[in-house]
Amino acid sequence: MLRSGQDYLETLRDGRRILIGSEVVEDVTTHPAFAPAARTVAGLYDLKRDPSHAEYATFTDESGETVSSYYLKPQTPDDLRKRTETHRLIAEATYGMFGRSPDHVSSFVTAMAMRSDVFARNGDHFARNIENFYDRLKAEDAFASYAIVSPQAARDPAFYQNTKAELPCFRVVKERDDGVIVSGMKMLATGGAISNYIFIGNIFPLAPDQIKESITCAIPVNAPGLELWSRRPMLADSEFESPLMARFDETDAMVVCNEVFVPWEMVFTHDDADLSRGIYIETPAHSFGNHQSNVRYRAKLKLIAGLASKVTQASGAHGIPAVRETLARLAAQEAMLDGMIYGQIEKFEDWGQGYVGFNRRMMYAALNFCTESYSAITDTLRELCGGGVFQMPGNITVMEDPKLRDVFETYFLTPQQSAVDRMKLYKLAWDVVGSEFAGRHQQYEKFYAGAGFVVKNHNFRETPWPMFDGYVDDLLASYDIPRAGRTEAAE
Repeated sequence: MLRSGQDYLETLRDGRRILIGSEVVEDVTTHPAFAPAARTVAGLYDLKRDPSHAEYATFTDESGETVSSYYLKPQTPDDLRKRTETHRLIAEATYGMFGRSPDHVSSFVTAMAMRSDVFARNGDHFARNIENFYDRLKAEDAFASYAIVSPQAARDPAFYQNTKAELPCFRVVKERDDGVIVSGMKMLATGGAISNYIFIGNIFPLAPDQIKESITCAIPVNAPGLELWSRRPMLADSEFESPLMARFDETDAMVVCNEVFVPWEMVFTHDDADLSRGIYIETPAHSFGNHQSNVRYRAKLKLIAGLASKVTQASGAHGIPAVRETLARLAAQEAMLDGMIYGQIEKFEDWGQGYVGFNRRMMYAALNFCTESYSAITDTLRELCGGGVFQMPGNITVMEDPKLRDVFETYFLTPQQSAVDRMKLYKLAWDVVGSEFAGRHQQYEKFYAGAGFVVKNHNFRETPWPMFDGYVDDLLASYDIPRAGRTEAAE
């Protein structure tokens, strides 16, 4: 089925427990911290239902149902293109500012279901479980978020052994015939407060003795005993003052479980530390999810390049050779990333069982560029803005006083723009480079795929080093050591 935006909003009124400090949020669809993001997601549901996008945003599954195309298990490069265009539709609707949109985790689960045999190592029932969860998400057109990293405080087991403090790691504390009881904490459920399910697992390796932490499962957000502890929300005064923050703060939350029951059919790995992490790499999951991230980042880069152009036009600096060079560099980076995205399709990989996936090496190269470059990219826009972002009134209420309005429209006018249009532009630019919302994105773009060394290790793993070494060996073998320089040993 294809869920409407209103249908989606109704699913959020389900008794979930969301905390902002000590405040318990009664309804995320009306609370000012979450309602704007919920409305944004509702708009995405309606967007992909629009008949003008049906050719690539939806497909007909084996049961004859029309469903979202990020649930498509690709068998051809055209299927990959279809998925990419849906990611692009969603990313550009949110200007790249909504990282964990509904197509993100759904892509992970779809890719896992493509190679469910990986889950079967510890029993065929685990393979069926991931297939059935995929079917459930697809049928419900559900929004899943995930929490797949242990909390930072939990990375020193010796501390908890020595102090007798309770281990905060998410883990199985009891097994029953009908399922497991889990307790502990996971990070970081971006968008979790406005999602339907939390997918919980382990993207980083676990030690062999962390068996009870090696569970992978899915839990409804309103499950008894599950709480989402949200970071401080970003509340915009208005869309004019903070146009991005006002719509796209998807919020981030810690998942805290106190003896939450998970039925066996929602458990996908259990008591296997290697497999708990392996399901992301041994299936196309990591490449599918981060391909979406590449496409999303490209939409953000498109926005930043456009803002850079508009800001320099507003200041009259657009024609200066050095400024044109800076703009050209931004444009080149956007084009380069777009090429890397489509390269992942053109050099697709065969995953067996009739399925294909995005090229992992190209995806990780793009991911490395994205995580390394964001600070420099936003600094470029910051430099082009100069002091213009500080030359504006405190807020647009100056337009409500006739005298102040006259001064504002007279002195803040430039040959290129009216005072109000100029202020509107610089407020948008500030929401990318300087506001609290901008600071969150600065941190997010650096670490959404893990620390820098993690991304580089992915690149190292996927690099065909024997081919590179052989390339050099072939060259070395193509010429001889000069006879005059030979030693007796060489003779």
